[in-house]
Amino acid sequence: LLSLLQQWALLALSACSSLCCLCCLLGLLVAIGLTLGNQGRVLLAPCSIANIALGPVSRECPFDPTRVYVSP
Repeated sequence: LLSLLQQWALLALSACSSLCCLCCLLGLLVAIGLTLGNQGRVLLAPCSIANIALGPVSRECPFDPTRVYVSP
């Protein structure tokens, strides 16, 4: 009886895990699709000079694909 209960519990946990994995995969595909759909313009939108929120603090973009990061 215990073995049968463990098998059903494992099946239920496996199904839940598969469902969560599928949701994450769909979310990733939607994010990639939206990024490719607008050609990445939304990622670089905060980098405009007209953005007053970044002006006083820094002229650096929060996301800059051209920036080279060097580790010591």
